[in-house]
Amino acid sequence: MQIRHTTTDDIETVLTMYDHSRSVMRADGNFTQWVGYPTREYVEEDIARNASFIAEMNGKPVGSFAVVPGVEPTYDVIVHGRWIDDSTYATVHRIAALRGTHGIAAAAFAYAKKHYPYLRVDTHADNHPMRHILDKEGFVFSGIVFMTDGSERVAYEWWRYDTVPASLKTWVEESVLPQYDAFDTAHHRDHARRVIARAMHMHPTPMVYAAAAMHDIGLGEGREVHHLASGRMIRACTPLHQWFSNDEVEQIAQAAEDHRASAKEPPRSSLGAIVAEADRDVEPETIVRRTVEYSLSHFPDYNREQHWQRCLDHLHEKYAEGGYIKLWLPDSPNAAPLAELRTLIKDETKLRELFDTLLPKPLNPKP
Repeated sequence: MQIRHTTTDDIETVLTMYDHSRSVMRADGNFTQWVGYPTREYVEEDIARNASFIAEMNGKPVGSFAVVPGVEPTYDVIVHGRWIDDSTYATVHRIAALRGTHGIAAAAFAYAKKHYPYLRVDTHADNHPMRHILDKEGFVFSGIVFMTDGSERVAYEWWRYDTVPASLKTWVEESVLPQYDAFDTAHHRDHARRVIARAMHMHPTPMVYAAAAMHDIGLGEGREVHHLASGRMIRACTPLHQWFSNDEVEQIAQAAEDHRASAKEPPRSSLGAIVAEADRDVEPETIVRRTVEYSLSHFPDYNREQHWQRCLDHLHEKYAEGGYIKLWLPDSPNAAPLAELRTLIKDETKLRELFDTLLPKPLNPKP
């Protein structure tokens, strides 16, 4: 597939692509995305700023997309999460294809990744095919942003990580991250990717990348011992020696052993402190959501009030003033969100409102 800039001669073809992609969304049950959008004016504007691209096969246009560098105004406000990086980025917009064409999104992201080290993108919560592609492409969920009409979109980020060998990244994506799919929903591969992203933005080295990627691989042996299991599995992982010395592998293993929030002693190394901090994503709604998900997974017979009490007890034990969670880095990126979370925990009425939005209704529906 070849990529070229869109010209004014392509506008009608691009609009046809938009129509087809809109019909695919409707067929998938997504009735609220791309309503009256994108229009001819968007295509013309993208062309004028050299941000519109055509994907061709055998010389025939089959797809289109935009890659727009610079600030996207609708990303200035983000809720239920936060952007991990504030550096210059490009946004991928308006991916569309002709009927019968596949692979345009992958081609668009491949082009964008080649030309920009940091990307952002948003899509509708109901656009499940695109969300699946974003996960496959290594994007990290960041939060909720709002369009100019006030409608919500789920937002994602991606980084190239130029400091990490391509072979290591490929191995992690193909052999490490899939292991997380067998764990509870709070520890699927999106959790691992977010820990990687947070850790790499503190200290972007291959060891940090590997330690963050592997910190939870022992969860299959149980939550209480998973940090020890992760350390043992890292030490026994022969492929790691392609990139790291024996001493470096040992440091990666120790970082996994030391990352738990319940640890009473500080991590043995700066690597361990970075992974521990990266694992403490204490954005308030994320923490409450993960607490609810864990409760639903491990206590399926609880009624609503039992889930609430367990959630409340856990939040007080771990995150409230005097709780066991500790921040190990000076000027920790978690300091501000932890303070926000503690304020939420003190406001039990507001906390209960959030809890009720996250717990399914009705609870335990009959088949």
